Amino acid sequence: MAEEIRLRVEKEVSGARLDVFLSQMLPMTRSAAANLIEKGSVLVDSAERRPSFRLKQGMTVQVLIDRKEEPDTLKAFDLPLDILYEDQWIIVVNKPAGLVVHPGAGNTDQTLVNALIARYTDISGVGEKDRPGIVHRIDKLTSGVMVVARDPDAYDFLARAFKEHEHERVYQAVCYGHMNKQTGRIETLMGRHPVDRKRMSSKVKNGRQAITDWKVLAQWHQVSLVELSLLTGRTHQIRVHLSDIGHPVVADPEYGGKKRANSITDPAIRSYVKSVGRQMLHAYKLGIVHPSTGERMEFTAEVPDDMKKLIEMLDGESSR
Repeated sequence: MAEEIRLRVEKEVSGARLDVFLSQMLPMTRSAAANLIEKGSVLVDSAERRPSFRLKQGMTVQVLIDRKEEPDTLKAFDLPLDILYEDQWIIVVNKPAGLVVHPGAGNTDQTLVNALIARYTDISGVGEKDRPGIVHRIDKLTSGVMVVARDPDAYDFLARAFKEHEHERVYQAVCYGHMNKQTGRIETLMGRHPVDRKRMSSKVKNGRQAITDWKVLAQWHQVSLVELSLLTGRTHQIRVHLSDIGHPVVADPEYGGKKRANSITDPAIRSYVKSVGRQMLHAYKLGIVHPSTGERMEFTAEVPDDMKKLIEMLDGESSR
């Protein structure tokens, strides 16, 4: 059975390659998007195009996903993983930006789950069939620390703890502008955007409570480095909240951080931000209670090279 997905090209992504656009909008790699395009399963304003076709604002992209092509069982796919900790109950991984957490439309084998199955065959029967071991997620274009359950009892324990917001989840983000104080809290409702259902919004009448605490770590001429603690865990919570208060995450393609790049006065930094390809957001620290021992454990991962390079460039600008 084929499923049709329709995507509208907004102003901030005008000029993007078709394959890149699909990889950003849907849970699939750029190569998977290119394969769909070459098969004729993607139309732009009802016409077939090449993966390199440049989109314009207002165009409609139609994607046909053949569900019969998706396997009943998940495939093992050997991808390199940065494992921070492992035992018989849990695995803690530093997920790179660009890696989708679990299989979905158009990407059935090059995800974190497929890589975990290749390395840890025992997680196949843990939790949900299509996302074994997964008790929480990080956006495709966000990097950082995740915990995965390796045992059914551990899965139940961790899933409940995440539902009750008992774990400590701390992020670091480079965002636009300067905060008006050193620390603060953002508290809103959050739900699906009333028009663009792929996005989230706090401008809703009915939604779920979303709370983010923040503090400033560093400030430069036009941007800041902030640390953010999630007291709840809503989809895109940090990205929406920072956008709400006028400080979107740098290079965020969905919540205003990408189109602000032209306001950066330093040409080298402006060029780098436009080329980086993902929001400057990293899940820096995860604190959990071990599901078997009851021990409090804390895992950290330093910001990846793309964020580190931006911070170094900002430091260099400030010293000039």
